[in-house]
Amino acid sequence: MRTVPGRTDRVVVVGAGLAGLSAALRLRGAGREVTVVERGAGPGGRAGRVERNGYALDTGPSVFTAPELVADALGAVGEKLEERLTLLPLETTYRAQFADGSHLDVHADPDAFAAEVARTCGPAEADALRRYLADLAELYRLQLRTFIDRNLDSPLDLLGPELVALARRGGFRRLSRHVERSFADDRLRRLFSFQALYAGVSPYRAIAAYAVIAQLDIGAGVWHPVGGIAAVPRALAGAAADAGVGFRYGTEVEELETSGRRVTAARLADGERLPADAVVVTTDQPHRLVPGLPGPRRPVYSPSCVALHLGVRAELPGQQHHTISFGAAWRQVFEELTREGRPMTDPSLLISMPSYTDRSLAPDGGQVLSVVAPTPNLDRRSGCNPDLDWTALGPRYRDEILGVLEARGWTGITDAIEVEELATPLDWAAQGMAAGTPFALAHTFGQTGPFRPPTLPRRGPENVVLAGSSVQPGVGVPMVLISGRLAAERITGQP
Repeated sequence: MRTVPGRTDRVVVVGAGLAGLSAALRLRGAGREVTVVERGAGPGGRAGRVERNGYALDTGPSVFTAPELVADALGAVGEKLEERLTLLPLETTYRAQFADGSHLDVHADPDAFAAEVARTCGPAEADALRRYLADLAELYRLQLRTFIDRNLDSPLDLLGPELVALARRGGFRRLSRHVERSFADDRLRRLFSFQALYAGVSPYRAIAAYAVIAQLDIGAGVWHPVGGIAAVPRALAGAAADAGVGFRYGTEVEELETSGRRVTAARLADGERLPADAVVVTTDQPHRLVPGLPGPRRPVYSPSCVALHLGVRAELPGQQHHTISFGAAWRQVFEELTREGRPMTDPSLLISMPSYTDRSLAPDGGQVLSVVAPTPNLDRRSGCNPDLDWTALGPRYRDEILGVLEARGWTGITDAIEVEELATPLDWAAQGMAAGTPFALAHTFGQTGPFRPPTLPRRGPENVVLAGSSVQPGVGVPMVLISGRLAAERITGQP
């Protein structure tokens, strides 16, 4: 593994999102003097929060998995997860709602899940489910060691028995075919392949290795952090501050000053100059800040989304914490998103209602919801339709989403809205996200593993390390937490 040469005593971390906080904790635990610079008023980055009229809306990720990664980051400075964060395991991790009126509750307990599948889809599919879950766990074990939980400098780093085993298990065939071989019921096929969109690709184009995304939220379980997802970066930042990490909130790094091949200081927008022996950059487009760092060549970006966050004065009985609401259309919607560059005509939605589990997030008689609808991004090379005008389309699409919710059982929600936040691809772009997508570079084969930008670039200053969604290992809360650790290892040389 390549590491930053020379002194690395003083480190500046750009960004107090999950990747930056993960890196800062490990660097501080290794004895480095660490300062984190964040343009926002507090920690979180994409894991944002809006509090208004008694409602607390998480405006970033809504599904929390792999808490062991947060525990590992806290452990770097001698902290314990349970002393910083209260996590509630969800007995029902998802409710999958289908266009034919049926639904399937995904349970954290595999026996309860199998029983649910037997009732809904038949005993043969329940047997298939048990086999598939066991296969997912093994696939994840192979990939964790090979593709995910390590710094990769070359495709040659992949060579080994795990790669051979992954190929033998069909990890490089199409995900859609992999799932279709396992299940006969179309509902289960959808349930175990929609996660490809998290990786930015259609299940008809994704490799089967991405089936492991389902291992994190279906096989391994989902938790709710009390206080909402925003409680996670607050816990990490609190532990970092107590361990001696300095924070500069409400300002940006204006420039990285260089001498020769090294960055020597970070100059802030307010004029402060922070001397640095190494820098960790977690921004979505690091080439805009790092001198001499090229941008990605012919990048393929993930689809974007419209996110509608609501505080509603309604009980909404009969709903679950997380709901995946599938439309009748399936293959067609992926073509619309990734080939035709237009919003889904029959959308599948992820709806999260964390106040179902955590009443601290909403006033009595109210609920908070986040609704995520995948949309095309803003990059014409990735299939975007240049005629899409989100300034005009955003409000209309908001109304369409609410109409779909009403028709699918969320009756009365529109008239009960008291607090609302809407984010479209234009809003993501205004926050500095490439192509107007919060899901960064798509996980195509050419942008996966060693082919994805590394945490230690070969071009640019020798003491700048990258972390976050746009670099290895990839997109999602677990992945960016891992990327922060991988970035710290590039500086400390210690796993």
